[in-house]
Amino acid sequence: MNILVIGSGGREHALCWKIKEGKKTKKLYCVPGNGGTAAIAENVDIDIFDHDVIRNFCKEKKIDLVMVGPEAPLARGITDVLEKSGIKVCGPSYAAARMETSKIFAKEVMGRCNVPTASFRIFDDTQVKKAEKYIQSVGAPIVVKADGLAGGKGVVVAEDVAQAIKAVRAILEEKVFGSAGNKIIVEECLFGEELSVLILTDGTKIIPLASSQDHKRIFDGDKGPNTGGMGAYSPAPVMDKHLYAEIERTILKPTLEGMKAEGMPYKGILYAGLMITKEGPKVMEYNVRFGDPEIQVILPRMKSDFVDIISATASMDLNGKTIEWDDRACVCVVLSAAGYPGKYDKGKEIKGIDDAIKEGAMVFHAGTEIKGGKLVTSGGRVLNVVGMGGDIKEAIDKTYSAVRKIQFEGMHYRKDIGARALERQ
Repeated sequence: MNILVIGSGGREHALCWKIKEGKKTKKLYCVPGNGGTAAIAENVDIDIFDHDVIRNFCKEKKIDLVMVGPEAPLARGITDVLEKSGIKVCGPSYAAARMETSKIFAKEVMGRCNVPTASFRIFDDTQVKKAEKYIQSVGAPIVVKADGLAGGKGVVVAEDVAQAIKAVRAILEEKVFGSAGNKIIVEECLFGEELSVLILTDGTKIIPLASSQDHKRIFDGDKGPNTGGMGAYSPAPVMDKHLYAEIERTILKPTLEGMKAEGMPYKGILYAGLMITKEGPKVMEYNVRFGDPEIQVILPRMKSDFVDIISATASMDLNGKTIEWDDRACVCVVLSAAGYPGKYDKGKEIKGIDDAIKEGAMVFHAGTEIKGGKLVTSGGRVLNVVGMGGDIKEAIDKTYSAVRKIQFEGMHYRKDIGARALERQ
């Protein structure tokens, strides 16, 4: 098969790495790719939002399957455009992708399907004072979310009323997230343990991926602002077969059945960001693509042919498909540029990746590029260092041993990825 991966982050490097292993993979392309994908796929310099050019490229290269990495192209209907031309896509339609592109839309679907989630109120940019009064009446901690896509940074978990009101003004008045912040959700702050549940689905059948847990905050101890993700581990000890059965019964199946009944059957990857509360699992958010960096710790544990699974998903026929998993634990530590998730510099030379690989780790590139024959930083999240071990401690030790081999100016990373899993052990 000729396969195209769309995207340029660590997730896409991991996807290319796994797809390259597929027995049916003949030729692999990545649009636009990064410094890491260049070594295993043919990078193609096409704007991921230029759907017509991507469609023409797929026809020219006889692409059999497209794997869309990031949410933004899905939000703009890339699946619809390509499938109209007979090109298979592992990803939801424009209508179904609204589960991530609009938090309000997702909340409304959850409400109609009786899916457990946090209580909430919606406000638009003409209702700043009303939002402030509501926050003052309910108090903190409280969560403020931009309605639209904000690169994983549109959620503020406010510890006090002043911080919440500041977030409301920044999103609705200052437009720090542009039109994504024309509306906000102010919602109850859930307490418990976070869990990322990712599934592949053809709209009816559900194939769960290995459990994982993300670390969103920039600093150790879950301090500081949210990021796109500073690390992850798999499996997540909080998950067991009884909890998964409850999640599938109360969250996943009602959501998929509800979407089908409303004329927008869901096909592709569905990612449920959950909080395991005292009352049971509740949805914090839905995403319509693989988590980043969650997929970086899931794919190394997958023993089954990934291409076979995503091809069947794209064809909406997962009957008889299962996934076999490696029992080992996997940990990912994200190396970021100084200043991320705010302003950061680019163009810093990266050294030591080969030494990290010699430590037994995998290194997935995120914000990198080749300039003047050197590998340099080009994004906020720069590299994903991934290690595996017989248990979570061994995986953590192996990963951090490899992390210490890599250097670039201003390099930042959390030192406590996987700590929650160790506490449970």
